[in-house]
Amino acid sequence: MLFRHMNFCRLVLTILLSCLLAGVCRAETITVYTSANFAPLVIDDKHGLYTDLINYLNRQKLGGLNFKLSYLPRKRLRVKLEEGSIDGIIIGMMPQWFDDAAQTKYLWTQPFAGDNFILVSNSAKPVNPDLPATLAGRTIGLTLGYVYPGIDEWIAKHGLLRNDALSEEKNIEKLLLGRVDCIVVSQTVINYYIKLNSLQGKFQFGHVPGQVTERRFLIPRAYRHVHEKLAPVIRKLDGDPEWQKITEKY
Repeated sequence: MLFRHMNFCRLVLTILLSCLLAGVCRAETITVYTSANFAPLVIDDKHGLYTDLINYLNRQKLGGLNFKLSYLPRKRLRVKLEEGSIDGIIIGMMPQWFDDAAQTKYLWTQPFAGDNFILVSNSAKPVNPDLPATLAGRTIGLTLGYVYPGIDEWIAKHGLLRNDALSEEKNIEKLLLGRVDCIVVSQTVINYYIKLNSLQGKFQFGHVPGQVTERRFLIPRAYRHVHEKLAPVIRKLDGDPEWQKITEKY
């Protein structure tokens, strides 16, 4: 009797262990690449719009997928994507940045955030985009490896001199130090930087051509199964009170 009881216990333990192992095997970690290393998109390992979105997605338990945010510079990201060696998906991108306006090369989600690029100069030495004759020879800070549809053509047309930095935050610092005459930066980034550093009145803003930035997930076709689970959640994101409360910080 005791022998049969021990065998039964072993059987139950074996079944439980098999179930646990099966659960572990089914879990798939998906690397989510970003070329953003500046606030408010990425503040640190625990804070930032992208970090918060990844944590939000993991709480949704999308069919055993576990998302992990990882930084990769834009140039390396683009090369790996074009050669087909990228082992994950990408957050915060636009189809136009990757010559995929028709969304046929890659899979895309709906936008989860909107933004726009603006021209920023020092209030003490303003650069006015509405005075084209004054623009030639001025230095303009942009982000290394970034493509700016509409803005790139505007820069070339008016003879501004491109001066790249590793991030939008670095460009703001260069502007404050007088190393460039103006910069092109996301409205969200400059607003957050001004608020964080109490720099109200320090900058002058101007309009530049270009589309509104729609931040989406870019998903290689090899990760179609991820797109199938992720896309419906992103589509409903705006209507989720939990997500709305998160974005109020930014």
